[in-house]
Amino acid sequence: MSELETLLSRISAPDPAPGARAEVHLDQLTKPQGSLGRLEELALRLVEITGDEHPALPRAVIFTLAADHGVVAEGVSAYPQVVTAQMVENFVRGGAAINVLARQAGADLVVADFGVAAPLPRWAALAAEGMGPRARLVLSPIAPGTRNMALGPAMTRQQAVAAIEAGARLVEAERGRGVDLVGTGEMGIGNTTAASAIAAVLTGAPVEAVTGRGTGIDESTWQRKVAVIRRALAVNRPDPRDGLDVLAKVGGFEIGGLAGVILAGAAHRIPVVLDGFIAGAAALIAQAVEPQVRHFLLASHCSAEPGHRAVLARLGLAPYLDLGLRLGEGTGAALAFSMIRAALAIYSEMATFKSAGVSGRAV
Repeated sequence: MSELETLLSRISAPDPAPGARAEVHLDQLTKPQGSLGRLEELALRLVEITGDEHPALPRAVIFTLAADHGVVAEGVSAYPQVVTAQMVENFVRGGAAINVLARQAGADLVVADFGVAAPLPRWAALAAEGMGPRARLVLSPIAPGTRNMALGPAMTRQQAVAAIEAGARLVEAERGRGVDLVGTGEMGIGNTTAASAIAAVLTGAPVEAVTGRGTGIDESTWQRKVAVIRRALAVNRPDPRDGLDVLAKVGGFEIGGLAGVILAGAAHRIPVVLDGFIAGAAALIAQAVEPQVRHFLLASHCSAEPGHRAVLARLGLAPYLDLGLRLGEGTGAALAFSMIRAALAIYSEMATFKSAGVSGRAV
């Protein structure tokens, strides 16, 4: 079997028994049943995903994948393409929002070049050798950016598979260091255009309903962005029944890499915390490739990007936060890590009515 086929063969729905026992335990804690709301739901999901009735999840890693998009030639972004490479340097130096929030959450940060168009300078080689001061950099470029999807496929099917497999290998590498909680993030000028195209195909929503302002474009640029996505879908005719075809026709290398991260997390029963709209689009690809992956996903937040609600609905996920975020990078996932740790502390540290000698609910 190929690397991807082997990965997919390891994904199956979790055993419901540990979750059922966890639900009983939650109801025995010193509180009215369900009074801690979605914190209880979150603790239950973590038990279900891991199969461990006493999950700790001490080591969290956020994977922030970067790549460029040929569609920026159509004038769909407020920022020039070189910003992708500049932000990779910012990540490695520790100056981005995701660096700050990952530190606050006690999470490691892995930054990966999956197809940055501008050549990374000499510091990239040093960072890739573990000498970066704030984030570990992995060099896994598929190509120097995708092709312009408005004119034809963004990538070949072989490149789509390669991106997914490279993303899965990132998780495999971190498993050797004991990762037990995964967050997803990204960076790529033009990637909201790719994500909107993916969302339109895999949710069936109108293009204008899932296309937002991205980096802050004005009305005329938004109109052009919608028109470009419609043209890309008409030119490429991606098949919604084939996740790899959708990725190849209108996706991005970092989106494919995140789909691989998600699939590998599911294969190893590691909770995968989705960030925002772009990570959600990657999850749509992963779910189209292997539907059982949905059991292992947690939605950190709902993005200000309008398409994110349609994406979450298609994934069957309710976000835990709604803060108006639209930065990406993994910032929402980092914020959710603190909530995850709180949910686990409630689950494992609260006394039961019996152990505390507190009278339970009257029958």
